[in-house]
Order: sequence, then C-alpha cells, then structure tokens
Amino acid sequence: MSEKKLLMDKEALAYALDRMAEGILALKPDVGRLALVGIRTRGINLAERLKTRLDHLCQCDVPIGALDITLYRDDLSQLASQPLVGETHLAFGVEGREIVLVDDVLYTGRTVRAALDAIVHYGRPQRIILAVLVDRGNREYPIQPDVAAVKIETAPNQNVQVRLEELDGEEHVLLVTKGPEDTHF
Repeated sequence: MSEKKLLMDKEALAYALDRMAEGILALKPDVGRLALVGIRTRGINLAERLKTRLDHLCQCDVPIGALDITLYRDDLSQLASQPLVGETHLAFGVEGREIVLVDDVLYTGRTVRAALDAIVHYGRPQRIILAVLVDRGNREYPIQPDVAAVKIETAPNQNVQVRLEELDGEEHVLLVTKGPEDTHF
C-alpha cells in the first residue's frame, strides 16, 4: 500500500509561488524582455499563476507561452507507437528574450533537456531561467533549477504528485511512497 505525505496544501502552494516570483526577480532579468513558458501540462498552469504575480510585482504584462516537448523526448519510441502531441503556443518571438521555463517537478532532467531543445527550435533566447515547484533530486542529466520552491531528496520508490484545481479539482502536493505490493504509480 502507498504511503502519502503532504508536502504543500493550497495555502503553502500559493506562498511557494509568491516566493518563486520573488526568486525570479532576484535573478535580475530585463523585465522588458521577460517571457514565461510553461511545460505541458502542469507547468502551464503554474506559469499562469507566476504571470499574475510577476505582472503585479513588476507593474508589467509578461507574455506567456505553452510548450509541448513530446517530439523532443529522448524516450519517444518507448512512450507509445502513436504518442499524443499537445499544442505549443508561443505568441512572442523567442529571439533575445529572457525565458522563464516553468515546470511542476524536476527529477531526471530529461523533460527540461527536451524543453531546451524545443525552445531553441523557435529561436535563440538571451537567457533561460528554470523555475520548478519541486526539485526532487536524483538527476540523470546535469540540469539544476535557478528557482525551486521545494527541494527534497527522493528514493526510487517515491513520486511527487502535484494536483492543481484547474486540472484535478484539488490543490496540493504529495510525496507518495510506493509499498512492496504496489506495481506502479
């Protein structure tokens, strides 16, 4: 049986996003060239929430985009014979921008590597800042976040589940530890 530990409730999640927005601004980006890009799926919702906070803090209107990395994955052949590809939507030019790449959980680094490939497909940004809600360690690629709300070390039998109201009808972050009788998450 799986054991679940609450990492963040709704209030803690809101506070974490406030700190993430402040952390992004502490990196001193040129707000006139700043743009947010959320990685499908939950990264998009987190980017939208960060946009609200950054717009308020900077008194500006930070453009936002959505990135699907499916075709850039290095394990594409292992996913499915007909992988489901979502929409990438970047309503701004990437060239010369300071891009904040947003995702919910950073684990192996493979998703971020694919996202970097996808972004440069659209142009050459001035800078890419990686902002994640949870950094769970155990990297396979040498990729580290510039901004992370929570950093934890996880074991191979653990998973971080981010649930957002817009997608899941509930709002929290859980650390799920799989028991010996569990076969999958």
